[in-house]
Amino acid sequence: MFEKRTGEILTDLLVQWKVNHIYGMPGDSINELIDDLRKKQENIDFIQIRHEEVGALAASSYAKLTGKLGVCLSIAGPGAIHLLNGLYDAKQDSVPVLALVGQVSSSQVGTDAFQEINLETLFDDVAAFNKRAESAEQLPDLLNMAIRTAYAKKGVAVLIVPDDLFAVKQKQTSQLAASEYIEPTKIPDQDSLHYAVDLLNNAKKPVILAGRGARGARNELVEFAHTIKSPIVLSLLGKGIIPDYHELNLGQHGQIGTKPAYEAIMNTDLLLLIGTSFPYRDFLPSDAKAIQIELKSEKIGNYYPITQGLCGDVKNILPMLTSMIPEETDCSFLEKYQEKMKKWHVHMQEEKIDKTNPIQAPQLMYQLEQVIENDAIISCDVGNVTVWTTRFFPFKNQKFLISGRLATMGSGLPGAIASQIAFPEKQVIGICGDGGFTMVMHDFVTAVKYNLPIKIVILNNSKIGMIKYEQEEMGHLHYQTELGDIDFAAFAKSCGGEGYRVDNQEDMRNVLQQAFTSNKPTIIDVIIEEQAPLPGKITYDQAITYGQYLIKEFFTNNKVEFPDVKKSIRRLI
Repeated sequence: MFEKRTGEILTDLLVQWKVNHIYGMPGDSINELIDDLRKKQENIDFIQIRHEEVGALAASSYAKLTGKLGVCLSIAGPGAIHLLNGLYDAKQDSVPVLALVGQVSSSQVGTDAFQEINLETLFDDVAAFNKRAESAEQLPDLLNMAIRTAYAKKGVAVLIVPDDLFAVKQKQTSQLAASEYIEPTKIPDQDSLHYAVDLLNNAKKPVILAGRGARGARNELVEFAHTIKSPIVLSLLGKGIIPDYHELNLGQHGQIGTKPAYEAIMNTDLLLLIGTSFPYRDFLPSDAKAIQIELKSEKIGNYYPITQGLCGDVKNILPMLTSMIPEETDCSFLEKYQEKMKKWHVHMQEEKIDKTNPIQAPQLMYQLEQVIENDAIISCDVGNVTVWTTRFFPFKNQKFLISGRLATMGSGLPGAIASQIAFPEKQVIGICGDGGFTMVMHDFVTAVKYNLPIKIVILNNSKIGMIKYEQEEMGHLHYQTELGDIDFAAFAKSCGGEGYRVDNQEDMRNVLQQAFTSNKPTIIDVIIEEQAPLPGKITYDQAITYGQYLIKEFFTNNKVEFPDVKKSIRRLI
């Protein structure tokens, strides 16, 4: 039996695990593995990113889109530290990601060597698997264990390796750990199912709140909702599970949500939490009965005092429940909110088709409807852009990608890069604010380098708009929310991509149509008017604190006419 470099053995294992690309940057404490990846480039593409945070966010995005393992790597010290934001995104949104992290040479570990930090401590909170290899012989089994844990825990696995261990030659002996993962099937017991059925049969006003766990179960969800005559409300991560104009869809919930969704959930007598751990207690009813369907048993009841929990896959459990209950004949509750939703759509459409200048975000979303394909992938950044996209762009069969529970700005571009790599035949759009995009804009050159024809649409108001609005909502004056103006179209061209800038209604449609015909990485820089993305339902406290801001602004800068203050407060209430 001949010997192989340990790094070569590991790359062979990655191929067995069906890993076909890795995000990372070469460096002195990972270069031995990089050389083995160079030899394996016909099987594993190495995507050289310009910042490790982008690599980790891209790996997390890939896992969200596909359910497959996302993989990133870094050197020790600064590179490892840069990974953390993307790894926390994967942890918070419960997707499998593997981080291969180099360390100083094994003979130097513990000597305070150059760029040595305590990596095990660094990754302790973020990782479900967090081990440092002590010997080359351990590495094959450790890699298998790391990947299997990432899949089983739907989280982050970190394998820390002193770089010299990759170069050690060893014979491929029998492995301790298998290089495969078998997904277990979880089915609730019959008593739990029957109790849930009793709750459903006695409910007069059921409402479904569905999240990312219901992805892939559209048909099952719709059939179940039709049977019990329940409207469907979607969490942010559930965006796109059913089309926005579907007759059962009341839109999103929470601060970004619609008024009909808020009112329906607050008036329900049975809340059905399906594949979601919706964390905003203020947006949930005070005392309604509740059923939660969730794959992870430890998440059941974490954010709401549920009446019955059903642990398992939504796609399996919903047909069971549907088959056990008679079809409801009373449609009054559902029809009430369907009518409210029709009026909501009319109001949204009026905002979108307004022709005035300067450009407002809803108007841009209307024009994007004309150029974005029905099966496109939309990677949305975090901030005001989240509200404008989820509220005003009508999803049909598009896939929606975002940093959910971590809500990290700068996720739009890495998500677009990962989306185009995962689905090269699809149209991929990143919708970003100028604040989020500037956090990672250096990696637009990554899209150029790998000829990824992504379209990045930037809503540019030269402000950190969401933070500005939050300061207003708290009754504070603005502070440090202004950003300098950047010509992102010129930046795109300087990187070797294409760039377009539009600052008026008259040109917007033609510019977008031209930009979307390009087969190059493209930035469309849209200058928009500043707007506060008010919630679908304003609480009394929000109205009062926003009024306090308006009064302070009037007395401090005289920018608001006092009668307008009263008018604004009345409008919000």
